[in-house]
Parts: sequence; structure tokens; C-alpha cells
Amino acid sequence: MSELKDIWIYLEDGTFLKAKSFGSSGTKVGEVVFNTSMSGYQEIMSDPSYAGQFVVFTMPEIGNVGCNDDDMESSDVYASGMIVRNYQDRYSNFRGKKSLKEFLTSHDSLGICNIDTRFLTKHIRDNGSQMMIASTKVSNKDELKKLLANSPRIEEVNYIKEVTTKEVYEHESGAWDAINQKYASPLKLGKKVVVIDFGVKRNILNELSEVGFTVEVIPANFDEDELIQRYNKNQIQAVFLSNGPGDPLILKEESQKVKKLIEAKIPMFAICLGHQLLSISHGYDTYKLKFGHHGGNHPVKNEAGGFVEITPQNHNYNVPDSIIEIAEVTHKNLFDNTIEGLKYKNSPIFSVQHHPEASPGSHDSKYIFKDFIKNI
Repeated sequence: MSELKDIWIYLEDGTFLKAKSFGSSGTKVGEVVFNTSMSGYQEIMSDPSYAGQFVVFTMPEIGNVGCNDDDMESSDVYASGMIVRNYQDRYSNFRGKKSLKEFLTSHDSLGICNIDTRFLTKHIRDNGSQMMIASTKVSNKDELKKLLANSPRIEEVNYIKEVTTKEVYEHESGAWDAINQKYASPLKLGKKVVVIDFGVKRNILNELSEVGFTVEVIPANFDEDELIQRYNKNQIQAVFLSNGPGDPLILKEESQKVKKLIEAKIPMFAICLGHQLLSISHGYDTYKLKFGHHGGNHPVKNEAGGFVEITPQNHNYNVPDSIIEIAEVTHKNLFDNTIEGLKYKNSPIFSVQHHPEASPGSHDSKYIFKDFIKNI
């Protein structure tokens, strides 16, 4: 590993660190968060919801299984970079096609290693998520501080424009078939769902297809009037609002479009950012958590069933408790008692904050996709 370059890190609270770099070179700015998942680093890095962020992995050994095309959650890596304790360049996995270093380099994302991630995780936990700059070219602390101060903050950038699809397309594949090592081709039940792509993960599309939907994916700058007209003509049966990156409160245009869909009484299901946009469009603004929920092992209580689900999570923002005025809470986070799921009153709309598609993570919540098509 002697060929690894030096890299310098500066956090907005003044923390200055030196580490080693793998992946691409250069200077990147982003918000630093930590993820507690024990596996799935490729799926995490290719999740568009991480656009504009550095991900600190609490799992100390990263890179062991390499990377491959099948585990991609999108076509690119939108995260600024990843921070790990020990990077393993030699991978051992019959599905592996390239090293993590090769993967990050090809997607212009930084890899940072040989750093005390336990310290960094505790620092974020105690002081909150914050902006950060990392560079293989700039080593001066004061210069890094100046560059960071002159860069836009994550809550000032609309990353949806970067991650959304540019063209309408239909998604055909279902869930992963572990025995045959391919994605399934499920039967269709004659119900079409339109997915509004704010940064959708591929495995969400797989699960929608798996339960029987015909899945059409459209850009985030969709024509809401056309969509309502298609619903009224029974050309579509439901709308899905996807996950995505950034602060939902800056998505003014997107919120207005969602508001019109709500008023049209179109059946909708939403995950993560979509869940937050539904809240904002109903008039209940989201708020930012101290360090967010990022990982594959968060306990969530299903309030109706009275049982606990272990869930994957990836969000820095949450809906307010006051939303119980218009919605029933269906799921609650057992770490901090925040809202994880809602069913809107007198409306064919429900949503969850966690990720039932579980990639990576537990499969406890996959039933939600079946509930969606049953409701239709």
C-alpha cells in the first residue's frame, strides 16, 4: 500500500487530519456522515442519496469483496468520497470484477484510509454532521479552510437535478435471484406505477416490479398536469416518490408538483426524500437531525402490528411530530422515537422514512411493497 498518496482533511469546526488516499485524486467538498452497515459498501456508494456527502464507514475492513456491475444502485457514484480505517486492495469474491480503488477512480470519487474512523464517528456523533473538504493537492490548513468557506453548503445545492433520470424509461427486472445470479423477470398484474426519480435506487425499482407493477420512471421535472390526466384516464394506477439527496426544504418546485398530485387524490407511496416531500407538500416542514440515521441495523416499531423491524436507513432530515394532525404514525424509530412511517388521513397516500428494499440491510420491511399494490 506504499503507493497510496497523502490526503489532507479539514472539517468546518477546525479539525485537521492527514490520511492516505485511494480512488480518484483532487479536492472534494461535502457533508461528512457515518454509516454503521457491516456490508454493502458498493451499494452505499452508488446510492444517489449520498450526493454531496463523505461517508465514514464504522466497519473497519473495507474492500475485501471488490466491486461488480450487479451491485450498483445507480449508474454512477455521486458521493464525494468514502472514509475507512483499513482499505483492502486485494479482494476475494467470485462475483468481484474490480477493486474498490478501481471502482472509485472510474467514478471520480475519493477514497480515504489509514484514519481513526472510531474517533471520527464519535466526533460526528458528539458534534453533528458538518461540512468537510479533502484534498490530495492542498495540504495547508488555512488554504483548505478558505476553500471550504467559499464552497456551497449541502443545504444550498439542489442535487436532484444531477441524479434524476433525463429520459422516461420502463424498468423490467425484479428482485435478485441469488441461486441463478441474475435479476428475475416477474409477472405483471396490469397495474402501472409511475416512479418520480429524485435519485431512486435500482433495488426499489426491482421490488416494485417484483410485486407485480409495471414500472415507469420519469424525471423529477415532470409535468404534474399530464400525470394527473393519465391517472384520470386510468392509464396509470399509482405514483411512487423516490429517495434522493440533499435538504428537502430547498425543493420548492418539486414540492408544488407533489402538492398537486395530493390534491388530485392519486394513490401514492413514498420512501425517504419522497416521505419528506409529502410532509412539506402538506404544509409540515422537515427538520435536520444532529447526525442523521445511516446504516443497516436500525430498529423500527410497526405501530399497527406491534412488532419490531430491523431497517436500513439513510437520511439527515425528518418530518415533524405535529404531522399527526393529518396523518397516522405507522412506524417509529426505537433509537430516538422519531417518525418512520405515515398513513395520511382521508387520503390514499402512505410513506416510510426507512428503506424497505434493503440494499444493503435486513429484509424485514419488504412487505410494504406488497401492501402498496394490494391497496391499489
